[in-house]
Amino acid sequence: MSVNDLDSTLVTASESRPRLWRYWLGPLTAASDAIIVGSLVCAASVVYYLVTQNEIGIDRAAPELAAMLMTIFVFINLMQGRYQLGNYLSPRGQIASAFSVWNITMVAFLALIFVAKITGHYSRIVILTTYLAGVPVIALSRSLLARWVAAGSKAGRITAERVFLIGREDNVMSFVTRHKPWHVGFAITDVAFLKSCQDGNPAELSADLAAAVANCRARGPDAVLIALPWSEHKTIEACVGAFTNLPVAIHLAPEPIMERFETPHFIRSGSFSSLRLTRQPLSATEIAAKRAFDVAAAVMGLVLTLPLLIMIVALIRLDSPGPVLFRQRRYGFNQQAFRIFKFRTMTTTDDGQVVVQAKRNDPRITKVGQVLRRYNLDELPQLLNVIAGNMSLVGPRPHALAHDVEFQRRIANYARRHNVKPGITGWAQVNGLRGETDTDEKMAKRVAYDHWYIDNWSFWLDVAILFRTVFSRKAFTNAR
Repeated sequence: MSVNDLDSTLVTASESRPRLWRYWLGPLTAASDAIIVGSLVCAASVVYYLVTQNEIGIDRAAPELAAMLMTIFVFINLMQGRYQLGNYLSPRGQIASAFSVWNITMVAFLALIFVAKITGHYSRIVILTTYLAGVPVIALSRSLLARWVAAGSKAGRITAERVFLIGREDNVMSFVTRHKPWHVGFAITDVAFLKSCQDGNPAELSADLAAAVANCRARGPDAVLIALPWSEHKTIEACVGAFTNLPVAIHLAPEPIMERFETPHFIRSGSFSSLRLTRQPLSATEIAAKRAFDVAAAVMGLVLTLPLLIMIVALIRLDSPGPVLFRQRRYGFNQQAFRIFKFRTMTTTDDGQVVVQAKRNDPRITKVGQVLRRYNLDELPQLLNVIAGNMSLVGPRPHALAHDVEFQRRIANYARRHNVKPGITGWAQVNGLRGETDTDEKMAKRVAYDHWYIDNWSFWLDVAILFRTVFSRKAFTNAR
């Protein structure tokens, strides 16, 4: 971007006043959430009444139930700051967030009626129906809202914050070119270029800042963003000191290294502050909770699918000669090698320094193997790996050792996917990133999804991924 292009952007921003959406989006979203939840309860109650009474009506406890769920859902969203406009500037993560809040709402509601000893006052079927219907409806509404806000932000119709930029011309232009702040809800009201060099004349810097402060006061922005290298301590301190007397928020533009990480943020412990670029993948408590869930769900999965497993074993035996189970060395947590279990779906069982990936219409795939791969049934024996502790139900998919070594050499931070246990399914897989990775671009995209999962892990994210693994069409995309 050139300075002239930036000037045209400034003209548009300076001529536009803050839009009403900026102030009313939060209350409107809260009202919309309340209406959706109330409508779900009423619809569930009407259906229940029609089935049980054979006439159209509504249960007398439905309005009270609707009011309680509406209040709890909106309150939890408020406590989590979910009604701030900035949360809707990207559709990414909206479904998982909505699913999490909806689950917390139902748990809080059930706990409340249990403590109040009124569990028999409400229809269990209406509550269950409302919950199940709310999962897709609330997630879809939140996703659509985020897409609308993101589109409105890029078109200039919705502004989250009006920003005044200050810094040296090369730093400001570099920041604007990289981040395009108007795409994330920022309207640039004006720019002040500092003319002094890093160790320049203090008097010259003071003159620049005095002019910038006067201009900023006239523009009336919400925030000032200082676009300078963090190594220029004195200049930054002078800028902060100059703008502190204005009723604005003061931001320091991010260093380029922060762009490599998804969620860097400041951590304060006592008098010590640090910028955390990555978090420890899971805390001790989270590891214990994830492990307990993995073991319980894997044991239940084995019990429920036992007849299916026996049938698959028989079909493999009848279809082609060779072992029923295919074992291959793969890297697990912290790059510790283990042997993964799969139902054999090919005539070969490669596990050496050269492993040829399966391709579409691969002649090595058996007839039974085609069906198993199509519906992900060849992965079922990995429930044994989960119980043994080598794998988790959800995590980055492990690859053959030969492929891991090669991809680690060609893709930056590839090995970071081993910071958590590998999974039977994962965030990349439910987003359609399965099958052959015959190019670095395909694998880099899959790795990016794995890194996002590591940086944003939560118990409810795992539940959402498991749900999508079974019911989402994308989870079966590119199956080989």
